[in-house]
Formats: sequence, C-alpha cells, structure tokens
Amino acid sequence: MRELNKLNKFLLKYKNKLLLGLLITIVSRIFSLVTPRLVGDSMTSIENFLNSDSITSTELQDIIVLNIFLIIGASLISGFFTFLMRQTIINVSRYIEFDVKNEIFSQYQSLDQLFYKKNRTGDLMNRISEDVSKVRMYYGPVLMYGTNAIVLFIIIVFYMLTISPKLALYSLIPLPILSIFIYKISELINQKSTSVQESLSDLSTYSQESFSGISILKSFNIQDIIFNKFDKYALESFRNNLILAKIQAWFFPVILFLIGISNLIVIYIGGIEFINGNIEIGVIAEFIIYVNMLTWPVTLVGWVTSILKQAEASQKRINEFLDSKSKLPNGNIRISRNDAKDIIFKNVSFEYQQTGIKIFKSLNIKLKQGQTIGIIGKVGSGKTSLLDLVSRVYDPDTGDILLGEKNLKSIEPSDLKKLISYVPQNNFLFSESIKKNIEFGNPEASEDEIKKAAILSEIDSEILKFKDGYDTILGERGVTLSGGQIQRLSIARSIVKDSEIYLFDDSFSSVDSDTQDKIIQNLNKNFNNKTIIIVSHKISCIKHANKIFVLNEGDIIQEGTHNGLVQEEGYYKELFKKQNK
Repeated sequence: MRELNKLNKFLLKYKNKLLLGLLITIVSRIFSLVTPRLVGDSMTSIENFLNSDSITSTELQDIIVLNIFLIIGASLISGFFTFLMRQTIINVSRYIEFDVKNEIFSQYQSLDQLFYKKNRTGDLMNRISEDVSKVRMYYGPVLMYGTNAIVLFIIIVFYMLTISPKLALYSLIPLPILSIFIYKISELINQKSTSVQESLSDLSTYSQESFSGISILKSFNIQDIIFNKFDKYALESFRNNLILAKIQAWFFPVILFLIGISNLIVIYIGGIEFINGNIEIGVIAEFIIYVNMLTWPVTLVGWVTSILKQAEASQKRINEFLDSKSKLPNGNIRISRNDAKDIIFKNVSFEYQQTGIKIFKSLNIKLKQGQTIGIIGKVGSGKTSLLDLVSRVYDPDTGDILLGEKNLKSIEPSDLKKLISYVPQNNFLFSESIKKNIEFGNPEASEDEIKKAAILSEIDSEILKFKDGYDTILGERGVTLSGGQIQRLSIARSIVKDSEIYLFDDSFSSVDSDTQDKIIQNLNKNFNNKTIIIVSHKISCIKHANKIFVLNEGDIIQEGTHNGLVQEEGYYKELFKKQNK
C-alpha cells in the first residue's frame, strides 16, 4: 500500500464526496439486512403456528404478507441508496483518473528531451493508459466495493453476535483460515502483476515502432521476421497473464468451500441449540442467510486484494515516472528579445552519456547576433551537437555557453524557448490540417502571418493546389506529403514563431537546389536582424552565410566566408570541388 499513498492527495481533494458515499453505503447495507430478520421472524411465526395455538392462520397470513411488503420496501430503498453510492464513488474515481492523467501528462511536458532519448515511447504511453486504468480500480470499484463489503461484514457479524454469540463464533471459524490464504496468494499476485505490466509495455513499444515503420518493413519484405518477434513478445505477455489468471483462480473455489463449511456448521450447531431450546428455528434460517450474505464480502476480499496488488504494481511504475527529474537544471533569470545577443562557447566539452562518444573537448566559438552562420563538416563532427547545446537539449560537461552575458544554464527555460526556433532534419507533422501544423509555431498567429510564413518557405503555391488548401488534413506524421514539403512546412512553422535565433539542422536536405536558394534568400532578406544558424552537408545551403565554420571531430579547422574558404586549401575547398563537378 506504500506506493498507493501517492494518491492520498486526490482522496483528500474529494473527501466530502467520499464521506457522503460512505454514509450512503452504511444506510444501504442496513436496509439490505432487514430481509434476514424478517425471514427469521416469518419462520418463527410459522413454527409457533404449527406447535401451538398462540397464533391463528389469519394472524400468520397477516404477518407473512406484512413481512413480504417490508422486504420489498427495504430492498427498493437499499437499491436506491446503492445507486446513489455508485454515482458518488464511481464519479469520484473518474475525477481522480482525470487528475492523475493530467499530472502524468504535465510530467511528460516538464522533462527534458534527454529523458525521451533514453526511454521508450510505448512504455511511457502504457503508464498513462494501462497503468492508470489499473490504478483507477483502486480508488473506484475497489474503494466502493471494499467499503461496501467492510460495512456489510461488520453489521452482519454484529447482528449475529447479538442474536446468538455461540452460533456466530462457530460459523465464523473458517474466516481466519481464509484470511491467511488470501494474504499468501496476494503476494504472488503482486509479483506477477508487475511482470504482466512490464511485458505489456514491451509489447506496446514494439507494436508502436512497427506501426511507425510499416513502410520500411514492407519495402524490405521483412514482415515475417517482425511478426515472429512480435509473436515472441505477445507469447511472453500471454504466459504472464495466464500465470496470473491461474493464481487468481484459486480464490473463488476455496472461498466457496469455506462458506459451505460455515453453512454446515450453522445447521449442525444451530440444530443443537434449537433442540436445547436456546434459539428459535427462525434464527437458523436467519444465520444461513447471514452466512451466505457474507459470501459476497468474503469473496470480494480475494478480488479486492488481487486488484489492489495490481494497482500497487501499476502505481509503482507511475511513481517512478513522476519522480523522474530533468537532468538539466532550470535557471531563473528572465530574458527578453533584447537579450538575444552573441552566442559564445567558452572551453566547452561534451560527451554523449549513452555512447561515451566525446564530441567537443575544448570548443571556443562566437556566433554573432544578426548574422547568418553556416556550419559544415563530416558526419559525426559535432554539427548537430552544437545546435543541441544552443537549444539546451543537452548541457556541456565543462565550460560555458553564453547568450550575451548570461549563461544558458541560468536562463529561465520558457524564456529561452521563446527566443529559439529549431528545425531538425527529421521533422514531425501532426494529423491535423496544414494550417494547424504551421500554427503550432505560434497558436496566436493570424491567417496572414501563417500565409506569409508559407510564402517565405516556398510552400504556399503548392498548398493552394490542394483540394482544401490550408485546411487539408495531413495523414499521420505528414505521410501524404513529400519529404521536401514536410521540411518546408516545418520551416514555415518555425518562421511563424517569430524567434530571435533560428537553428536549421540539415533542414533543406529534401528540398531541390532552386527552392532551397529561394528560401535562404527569403530568410536573409526578411530576417536580417535575426541570428540564423544553418547546419548542412551541402555548400549551396551555406555559401551566402556571413560566417562559415568547418568542424572536424569537434574542433573548428576552418572559418571564414564562402569566397575566402574556396581559395584556401583544406576540407571546404575539396568539398566544394566535389559538389560542383
């Protein structure tokens, strides 16, 4: 139960509704227990009629008819309060489910990108869906039925002890044995529940990756291989669920057996007590109903325990996620557009923790405000890493990165994000309209601003050719568009954001040379006061830059303008020759 303590704040939030639900539960159970009393009274009246003249047939008939109406009335009232109980407690469970999902989603948004590089999307999605559903059973059905069962059990046992203590004690003997059995089984359920959720996460992750890469799978004709691997994950999940089901299957047979033993005890001990004149015949009938009514709360113990253990296992996974902290410390210094000065790297070293690859050893570079800066180099030279450091996807291991005079680490993250637009090579488009996808850059952008951004990114004329224009709905991840169209829409999305620093990470790789030149010219013309950093393998992308840096193994080996570098012996000149043959 320790893991579930995290939910106490939500229970306190809705404590008034829960207390009302508890009160309604007590009232409902009290009225449900009218039936055994009236049945016992009826049996006693019949016995008195048969054994003496103290009651006439007419009086007996009146008593039985009255008792029938009272039983019907009590059942209706009990049913009404049961309805209110479900409405109260189940509604609270949905409120809490909503709050928990919001808390998880908020955590999703607060964590840095490094976290998502280390964790699988399928596993994270499973925590907000499957795990939350398991946990909801704790503060919904389990809380409702558990409370119901406890109240019913207490009231029944109290009634039984009041009527015949000896008979009550004998009939309740099997219950401690049942408690021990439930405790042992629940431990096994907890262990297997964790395994079930973990295997389900593996299955969800692999399924999601397969769906995302279905075009690749088909093009390489490896569906059979993927299916076999999927079958392996599915089989593992099936086996874990089967073992869990077998463990859970022990509950009900054992419970029913022990309840049957209790019934036999009631008949035997009750018969002896009746013969000895200590109780009336109606008491035996009443106790049999009580014992069978106890079947439900006692049986429920097994189900509640099982669900509770599963909820605890799921909540543990949720807590692990909620307790995750961003490895990038949040600064608290506020900045404005006027603070978007030069970007300065001072003795920066950086190594990828996942791979242990050292990118920068002691990088010193100054990216001047208001300039278009080109960065080129071999694969693995550190081009993308430099942009990641500027946008604070990562922090340097040593050294400092300054924006003007302020260290990036000390700047409030939301302020920094407002100043920077980052267009990666592999862009992501949502299953929304073209307009909405551009609008993600600035939700408050007007239609004129969206259209202007599309014009500057040289995609407007192609959008207008679509049947629905800017209202055209894109397929998942923009699958209905070409690679060049996806890149230009992503560029439009960054333009509409109206940032001070624009980062383009090989963002023109799928765009033809003529269109590429037009976009870059548009950027230079309209954003002459903005800092534009272009990373590319193509010299044609950066030849108009105010300053070009050539990277190799994390070091700057050349810098200058295009005209100057083509005259200088080195990597840049050799690459220029190759690309212009």
